[in-house]
Amino acid sequence: MSAWLDIIGIGEDGVDGLSAQAHEALSKAEVIVGGDRHHTLAPNQDARRIAWPSPFNAMIDEIISHKGKQIVILVTGDPLWYSVGARILKAIPKDEVRFFPQLSAFQWASARMGWSLADLETLTIHGRADSQILPRLAPGVRMLVLTQNADSPAAVARLLRERGFGESKMTVLAAMGGKREERFDGLAKDWSFKVPDFHTLAIQCVAGKQAKWYPRTGGLPDDAFVHDGQMTKRMVRSTTLSALSPYPDALLWDVGAGCGSIAIEWMRAARGANAIAIEPNEKRIEMIRENALHLGVEKINIIQGKAPDALEGLHQPDAVFIGGGLTGKNTFETCWDALRVGGRLVANAVTVESEMKLFELYEKHGGDLSRITVQQAEPVGRFKGWKPFMPVTQWMVVK
Repeated sequence: MSAWLDIIGIGEDGVDGLSAQAHEALSKAEVIVGGDRHHTLAPNQDARRIAWPSPFNAMIDEIISHKGKQIVILVTGDPLWYSVGARILKAIPKDEVRFFPQLSAFQWASARMGWSLADLETLTIHGRADSQILPRLAPGVRMLVLTQNADSPAAVARLLRERGFGESKMTVLAAMGGKREERFDGLAKDWSFKVPDFHTLAIQCVAGKQAKWYPRTGGLPDDAFVHDGQMTKRMVRSTTLSALSPYPDALLWDVGAGCGSIAIEWMRAARGANAIAIEPNEKRIEMIRENALHLGVEKINIIQGKAPDALEGLHQPDAVFIGGGLTGKNTFETCWDALRVGGRLVANAVTVESEMKLFELYEKHGGDLSRITVQQAEPVGRFKGWKPFMPVTQWMVVK
């Protein structure tokens, strides 16, 4: 089937910046969809105009209702980089859609800042929590951020100050490539500019002496999490995450999540990685929410309930961690049946009963069975001695 839907990226220079092919597609459009700004940038087109509705799903239905006509969707910059393109392709087959990308806001911003785009962190907080920046926060990091509105730079500056990055340099770049282009430069510690709603934020991270940031590799300090003592401790958590092997866009079931430390670190470790935290205790559910927001992964899916009943109807996991409830009836079996072929299951045990269960499963399914022992230096009078933690038996198996 030939394409009936054209998605055209447009910049501040309007139709003058479009390619010949994009010009032709726009001139033939019977229906043009876009925001007020996009319609203003492409005037004098003889076509029906439709504005973006809310929620976005309503627009998908609206677009499909016009199938049979030549439809153009106008977007900013590159339709497939933090834009509507990916969402539309979930509803409309690729061979029915044509894309005409324009320079993205990230390309414009990197050029204005003189930064190599390949060496930057690029992200969006449009329609998302400002804390999205936190997993990427580290000394010397450069970020380009698509923002929500004029309030976003002040909110980001506040986060930077709270984490000891008040000396970080911030630049707001508005209407890049057009006659109304503006630039605002300042520091997070005293940011006070009034900026346009539509802009891109550039950040050069500068860490103070008391800066608080966490790497994306597994094994954050225990005090990075709010917890009640029932959590996978740092050394064991690091080993557990290594066994789980997070990767982009993969889904983890964290069964018996406690304060959510495994699920949260899984999500921080890889682009688009997602997690469902299953936990029966209401107070720990609140801890998971608080920890997820504090560590920049507010999209975590939290299910209050006990396995295996709480697992019914969940999306198929790419990996499963069983940190609690292993000895419960059918918990392992439910997780194992749901796990995709090639997925990993990791289970930790500290009690004799759960350790016996792990050995039975190891004998039946194979995999790797390990015992993790950790000792930490603690005061013994005027001196130091080794305090052992409870040993943890860990089983990892690939389905």
